[in-house]
Amino acid sequence: MKKKVILLCLLMGIVSLISVSAAFADPINFDIQIGNSDGAPNTSSLSILLLITVISIAPAILVLMTSFTRIVIVLGFVRTSLGTQQMPPNQVLVGLALFMTLFVMAPTFSSINEVALQPYLKAEITQTEALKEAADPIKKFMFKYTREKDLLLFMNYTKMEKPATYSDIPLTVLVPSFAISELKSAFQMGFLIFIPFLIIDIVVASTLMAMGMMMLPPVMISLPFKILLFVLVDGWYLVVKSLLLSFN
Repeated sequence: MKKKVILLCLLMGIVSLISVSAAFADPINFDIQIGNSDGAPNTSSLSILLLITVISIAPAILVLMTSFTRIVIVLGFVRTSLGTQQMPPNQVLVGLALFMTLFVMAPTFSSINEVALQPYLKAEITQTEALKEAADPIKKFMFKYTREKDLLLFMNYTKMEKPATYSDIPLTVLVPSFAISELKSAFQMGFLIFIPFLIIDIVVASTLMAMGMMMLPPVMISLPFKILLFVLVDGWYLVVKSLLLSFN
């Protein structure tokens, strides 16, 4: 009986191998190409490919070429100085920073729409001309808030000549210069935010030490006072107001 079962299994295996071999004897080939049958490039396919590329690098563009960097870092400093751990959550801080960025960058985006996007959609200018026109307003914004020292750092490294206007500065030089300038500005604002909360922590820790309550964590006592102070002075209003004024 066992021999019959083994022979049956072997027979079924042989049949299966033959079926698979027959199925793959004439394999199906898939040929994917961008272009028409005559070899000419397909404009719509290239546009879709370009759009996917832009979407993939959109986060880097948003972070490094707009006011998003300064805003989100300062909001993070506020949460850290309060010592509230994950309150407000990251989603709230990033969402607030995103909408504030859209608010601050609205004039720049409007200018890009007028001089580049709309003429391109109306076929008045080419894609290359549209990209060149769109770069000028964003260069103007970044150049306004870039420190001369940071800009000279990258210009001297590339050994480029002194440009006549900001439009002559390439984005490869202006973007990193603007990024480190924004980081410095954000950390300066974060330092000023830390000072009052640091004073509260020192006073509470000194008081507990004088009372001999060394086993009680000072954070448990100082946290309610820091939140109370922040609420009484309308802290979020002051922080957002300071961020908006810093871009005037």
